[in-house]
Amino acid sequence: MITSIINSNVTRKNHIAKMVMKRNPRVIGIYRLIMKKHSDNFRESAIQDIIKILKKENVDIIIYEPMLKVNKFDECDVINNFKDFCEKADIILANRWENELTDIKNKVYTRDIYYKDL
Repeated sequence: MITSIINSNVTRKNHIAKMVMKRNPRVIGIYRLIMKKHSDNFRESAIQDIIKILKKENVDIIIYEPMLKVNKFDECDVINNFKDFCEKADIILANRWENELTDIKNKVYTRDIYYKDL
């Protein structure tokens, strides 16, 4: 059963990366590294595995994560200004939906279709 769960998670991450790449982005924005709203934990976040998959596609990846106080994370630029982040990204991959994404929803790809964290 554990092997099936692991395989399912790998398949899901690859699917998300494939769906993002179908939009032919030059710059992919990663909106938040956290796993859950109001969390400060992103050490084991699945989005990090998706970043690794996307990095193989030879596209620029930028990250918006206000919790980070560094300029780089996993060799990706960290942009702490939300407006600048949105302007630079061709597509924004969001682990969880948040209301501040509403105005740019045409750029957002998320699997959080039920808005569970709102």
